[in-house]
Amino acid sequence: MNSITMKAYAKINLGLDVLRKREDGYHDVSMIMQTVSLYDTLTFRKSRKRDITLKTNLPYLPSDQKNIVYKAIELFKNTFHISEGIHATIYKRIPVAAGLAGGSSDAAAALKGLNTLYRTGLTLKELMELGVTLGADVPYCLLMGTALSEGIGEILTPLGPMPSCNILLVKPDLNVSTKYVYENLVLDHTVPHPDIPSMLKAIEHGDLAELIVTMGNILETVTVKEYPVINHIKNDMINNGALTSLMSGSGPTVFGIYDNPATAEKAYKYFKNSSYKKQVFLTNPYWPDLPLKQ
Repeated sequence: MNSITMKAYAKINLGLDVLRKREDGYHDVSMIMQTVSLYDTLTFRKSRKRDITLKTNLPYLPSDQKNIVYKAIELFKNTFHISEGIHATIYKRIPVAAGLAGGSSDAAAALKGLNTLYRTGLTLKELMELGVTLGADVPYCLLMGTALSEGIGEILTPLGPMPSCNILLVKPDLNVSTKYVYENLVLDHTVPHPDIPSMLKAIEHGDLAELIVTMGNILETVTVKEYPVINHIKNDMINNGALTSLMSGSGPTVFGIYDNPATAEKAYKYFKNSSYKKQVFLTNPYWPDLPLKQ
C-alpha cells in the first residue's frame, strides 16, 4: 500500500458547559459532542523524498508547520522514525475556523490514515494519547460518534447514538477567536449553565424532544453579544421549522435540529438563497461503522 484516502468528519456540540478555569490557564469543560456527515477528504502518499509536502484546495491555508495536518504527519514520522517522505492533499469542505473541529478532525484522519498506511498497529487509546499533543479536540475526532467530553476535552466517554434527525449548518462570514471567547467568559451565578446530566438521560432514552429542551452552549454568552448575527441565524432557523438552534463550539457556526426531512430541506433552500449561501450544509448525525481496536 502506497497511499490511503481518509474522510475527516465535522463535529457539533450538542451541549457545552465550562465548569472552571484551571491554574494552567485551560478550562475544565463538560460537553456532548456529535460528528455529522459533512467531511473533508485527505489523501496520504508515500514519497521517495524525505520531506513532507502538503497541498489543499484552499489557497489561504498554510502548507507548512502552521498546518495541523503537517504537524500530525511530522509527529507520526518522528514517533516511528520514518525516513521516507509523505505527500498529503486536503480537500476542505468543512468551513475553516467555524467551531466544527475541521482542523482537529483532519489531524485525527492523518494519524488514523498513517497508522493504517504504515501498519504501526496503534490502538484507539494510543492514537488518542498521541493526538492530544496536537490539540484537545483531536482525541474526540479519533473516537467520533456521540460522546461526553470532560477535562480540557481529552476525557471521553462514548454514548449511545443521539436520536435520528437532520442537522442544518450555517456559518456566517466572520471568524471568532476561541481565545477571546474563553478570556471573556464569566463563570459566576448569573450565567446559566446547560443541563448536561439531563441531556445524557435524553440520549440514553433516545428521546429527541427531551434532548432539545436541555441543549445549551455557555459560550453563546460571549459570542452572541459580540456577533449578533449568530442570534439572527438562530431565530431564522426556528422560524423555518427547527426544533432548536444552537451555536457550535466557540462559533460562529449555528446548527438547527429538524425531525422532518422535508422541513429541513425547505430550511436548507431558504438559507442557500440567503447571504450565507456558500456556507450552508444539510447533514445528519454520523457514527463510524468500524471503530478502531480499543
